[in-house]
Amino acid sequence: MDVADGIRKRGFRKWYERELIQSHGHLVLTFLCAVGLFATFEVHSGSAPWSAQIADLGAVVLLSAVGVWSLRRYLYLLSHAEAIANQAVCPQCETYGRFGLVEDDPRRQQLKVRCRKCEHEWPIYD
Repeated sequence: MDVADGIRKRGFRKWYERELIQSHGHLVLTFLCAVGLFATFEVHSGSAPWSAQIADLGAVVLLSAVGVWSLRRYLYLLSHAEAIANQAVCPQCETYGRFGLVEDDPRRQQLKVRCRKCEHEWPIYD
């Protein structure tokens, strides 16, 4: 779901809250992958049969890949939500997060919003 659909469906504050929850879920996944990596390193033995060593190597590769992906996803979601939240203040009356979506321009990656308090319109860049 893109930003315009999320804001239109739930409102800005709920959209922002959901984005933060989703991004921090990825952070938890990164932490769990790190714990899994430490556990894999702990149980690895050089004198184990080659099949066990290959399984350990596979676990390290898988946990590393998932951990890097989830960390990148966490950083992207968090920075994207913060970039939009920094633009959610009405320039005229300085009310935060109380606006309605007027127009969505996906070509320019821009949302045109209107303040619910003073009816001022301004763009939010995605």
